[in-house]
Amino acid sequence: MPILDPHSLEIISRSTEQTRRVGMRLGALLKSADLVALVGDLGSGKTTLVQGIAAGWGSLDPVSSPTFVIVNVYRHTGGLRLFHLDAYRLNDASEAQDLDLESMLDQGPMIVEWAERVQSVLPDQGLWVHLKYIDDVQRDLMFSGRGQYYQDLLSRFRKIIYGG
Repeated sequence: MPILDPHSLEIISRSTEQTRRVGMRLGALLKSADLVALVGDLGSGKTTLVQGIAAGWGSLDPVSSPTFVIVNVYRHTGGLRLFHLDAYRLNDASEAQDLDLESMLDQGPMIVEWAERVQSVLPDQGLWVHLKYIDDVQRDLMFSGRGQYYQDLLSRFRKIIYGG
């Protein structure tokens, strides 16, 4: 009997480079309106994963944690945008709602760090990633697709990671 349901994928990353590569493979799959919600404590690898996602998506811009600006916007050669929201400094979900998340999702994919803090204003469907610190180099990344589209996305992602 499998430990994980078919709508989840667990990856143990053994280095920051591996976390970034996993992100690159995910980023290559993202389209406008895709939501990637990240959950994990400080130091769990969220920003490193986002660096990989943005690179795989084709960002022209360097990635940094948007903790102090709330939202970073990364550009793509085709004029597309990738939105990177950090909910850590928001007092509540209503502050995220004030940012007009729907408008951002209409313009490109969105990655939300500390997504659990603003879950009530995020779309019900999305790709959720729970990151855990294991030790100085290892991280546990648990991906789960909420909704059929994201379950299919997760299935494509699994094939890119593991082949088959």
